[in-house]
Amino acid sequence: MRIALLTYRGNMFCGGQGIYAAYLAREWQRAGHDVHVIAGPPLPEVAEGIPVHEIHNDNVFGQAYPDFYDPSRPFSLLRPLSLWELGVSRFGVFPEMQTFSLRLLMRWRALQRRYRFDVVFDNQSLGWGLLGIRATGVPVVSVIHHPLHIDREADFAIDSRLSKKIKRTLYFPLFMQQQVAPRLDRIVTVSEASRVEIERYFGIPQKRIPVVYNGTDAELFHPRPEVEKEADLLFVGRTEDRKKGIGTMLKALSLLPDRVTLKIVDGRIPEDGLVPRLIARFGLEHRVQIVKRMLTVDELVREYSTARIALIPSFFEGFGFPASEAMACGLPVVANAAGALPEVVGASGDAGILVPPRNAPAMAEAIAKILDEPGRSEEMGRRARARIQKVFRWSDAAAQLVEIFEETRHAAHRRSRKA
Repeated sequence: MRIALLTYRGNMFCGGQGIYAAYLAREWQRAGHDVHVIAGPPLPEVAEGIPVHEIHNDNVFGQAYPDFYDPSRPFSLLRPLSLWELGVSRFGVFPEMQTFSLRLLMRWRALQRRYRFDVVFDNQSLGWGLLGIRATGVPVVSVIHHPLHIDREADFAIDSRLSKKIKRTLYFPLFMQQQVAPRLDRIVTVSEASRVEIERYFGIPQKRIPVVYNGTDAELFHPRPEVEKEADLLFVGRTEDRKKGIGTMLKALSLLPDRVTLKIVDGRIPEDGLVPRLIARFGLEHRVQIVKRMLTVDELVREYSTARIALIPSFFEGFGFPASEAMACGLPVVANAAGALPEVVGASGDAGILVPPRNAPAMAEAIAKILDEPGRSEEMGRRARARIQKVFRWSDAAAQLVEIFEETRHAAHRRSRKA
């Protein structure tokens, strides 16, 4: 097949969407499909030979004057979409998903004339422009990793002030996504937990939403026995994301003996952010090490090997790459029994321990149980890696998606013949 893979923000360090796009593109190429990545900046790092078509973005969100102004292109912001993007971003609206899809729509006819794509696969932009692309006769399938409504609710739980609710409601393009998603040819998702939430927020019946689990590169993410342990516990992720459960994690640490230490890997921790405030509140300054710089993938693999246990205290994960990556590196996991984490970690207790969400004492008890039995910890780590190698493979994910694309293309063809 000839596949147009869309990702409005493609860099692998911008979150799971960049990882998702890069690995699927690689596996489709290996399987003999012709895949083109159409992305906004920062661009993904894809395998050699995969074309990348850049969709311009002025990157004005969150930037104050003169940072968003490029003197070498003094009139660039006067273009209609750029001017609109600048204007709404001043009110806290995150416009990239909308503008990516609309800029792509303006280029679509030229791209389609040249490449004749069989299917468009959208990496959860769910932008207005997708409806225009679908109207040209090309089937459009989108993945929803998890509904953004969950992020908004997590923010509301931290700060329920009306001003905060208005700000976060403006930020997320929920109305657009609720209108676009049911009108596409097919929606897929990455876990049973996300499928339930998609029906709840988008009104799409679960039976119409296939689940295709993400993969994890177990060759890249692997144990590094030569690396010395630097901390007992490790958290990898964006700590300012309120659904990550940072407060529960640090409270649990405060309930453990002083000798137990934690390393946090997050290259985007603000000086007045959640982590510094909570560390001070619980008096954990001497027990928490923070890695603030952005890491290469090889450096990240090493960081996983510097700890004994990976912590995933999230209230919801559509999948949970930090869990699967840590498991591939041979670490047992202590995670909340929330979202897709039971699906990734497994409910047997062989690869990790699941605890009730927002329950710091239960998390502390699970951590202590693993740390007190080094032999058990090592065995859990081995079983964790074996689970990832067996269940979560990118080649399987890519093949399952192609089957869905073929079904969708045939269904669209039948509809067009009837029309």
